[in-house]
Amino acid sequence: MFECVNLYADDFNHSLFIFIKIWRCPTISKELAINEQIRDKEIRVISDNGEQLGVMSAKEAQTIANNKNLDLVMISPNANPPVCKIMDYGKYKYEQSRKEKESKKKQKVVNIKEVRLRPGIESNDLNTKANQAIKFLKKGDKVKVELRFRGRELGHKDIGKEVMLKFIDIVKEFGEPTKAPAFEGNNMVVMIDPKK
Repeated sequence: MFECVNLYADDFNHSLFIFIKIWRCPTISKELAINEQIRDKEIRVISDNGEQLGVMSAKEAQTIANNKNLDLVMISPNANPPVCKIMDYGKYKYEQSRKEKESKKKQKVVNIKEVRLRPGIESNDLNTKANQAIKFLKKGDKVKVELRFRGRELGHKDIGKEVMLKFIDIVKEFGEPTKAPAFEGNNMVVMIDPKK
């Protein structure tokens, strides 16, 4: 990769134009350095069966790896000298990807669903919202219930609290609140976790 740099010489009143080509090697991350990418003078080498081969130059280690039709992989770049292992790099990458997939399978993703209420909500609408929350809780998702107050409604927080407690009572078979409803700005909020 070449990078062109334009420089002007101040001594010649900007009349001299200098064009320089600079060779810039792309940075190689030491963690993934394999074969010819390893540029350290001395490295500690471990064979493919786990045997210590000792400290040697990178060229010698590369020759040993080539004779076995394997790769030389830097496994510990911060050690002094860096540690490299002779192994099949393609097989190693495959094993790593399999381990990642296995760990992702074991993880359970918990989504947070949101239900919004108003202090003046009618009982039918409240039941509809509660049924929606029950569906989410059955799937194993957490539900964030947010009761919004606007304008004069802020003067009647007790009505809002009654609505929130009624909602919690409707869904109590499928989920339970992590803590009591609390205010966040002009909204009353409660998190409901699914029952296990």
